[in-house]
Amino acid sequence: MSVHQNVKKVTTHTLQEMKNEGEKISMLTGYDFSMARIIDESGIDVILVGDSASNVMAGHETTLPITLDQMIYHASSVVRAVNRSLVVVDMPFGSYQGNSIEALSSAIRIMKESGGHAVKMEGGKEILESIQRILTAGIPVMGHLGLTPQSIYKFGTYVVRAKEEEEAANLIEDAKALEESGCFAIVLEKIPAALAKKVAETVSIPIIGIGAGGDVDGQVLVVHDMLGINNEFSPRFLRKYNNLHDHMKTAFESYIKDVRSGDFPNESEQY
Repeated sequence: MSVHQNVKKVTTHTLQEMKNEGEKISMLTGYDFSMARIIDESGIDVILVGDSASNVMAGHETTLPITLDQMIYHASSVVRAVNRSLVVVDMPFGSYQGNSIEALSSAIRIMKESGGHAVKMEGGKEILESIQRILTAGIPVMGHLGLTPQSIYKFGTYVVRAKEEEEAANLIEDAKALEESGCFAIVLEKIPAALAKKVAETVSIPIIGIGAGGDVDGQVLVVHDMLGINNEFSPRFLRKYNNLHDHMKTAFESYIKDVRSGDFPNESEQY
């Protein structure tokens, strides 16, 4: 029996075993109780309570505005829905950069108040002090390299990262540093597939890609994107598994029509 079929509850150790056995890790974002319950029941390995909630739930242009309190709210909603999946919570912009004591305080609040199982942080060598301080408290940390959306104003664009030799070399060094510091896994976002493959082969911890090709240890997508709820976002790496935008709009239009015509509620739908 495969590793993921054999576990009742996914842990960081499970993910490492999956990498060791060559089994791919599946990961999706989740932000609320109802959606997370369905995702968990489907058998997903990891639910990421992403700071992408800033975009898909709150309508912000970037991930920067979402607060620690808001992330804890979303994470606690997801945790209440989950029986099997590992729940990883994004640490939002401003909750860990440049101050390792504040980083530890933020991570402790996430774990205590949401019940999440791990935190995720964007960046490499520049945040190692914060990562190490959080790990000393026994809190598992997932890294995130490549396109790091919290640094969008530094990059100035959402284009593919690490295409140049120097940036690619730095990314590999950062991945090694994250592994050595004790991170249990790393997300690689929007980098060349050949580079992602090299990183996955260089480090022993699981590498989960989003727009990083198929030669990594797992994949993650934003649930609203892969379900086709958001129609305005169609990067090359996104496969849409449904078109819920149109299905939902049709259902809403049918409801409006039935209310206006007096067809809803009918006799069997009232007391």
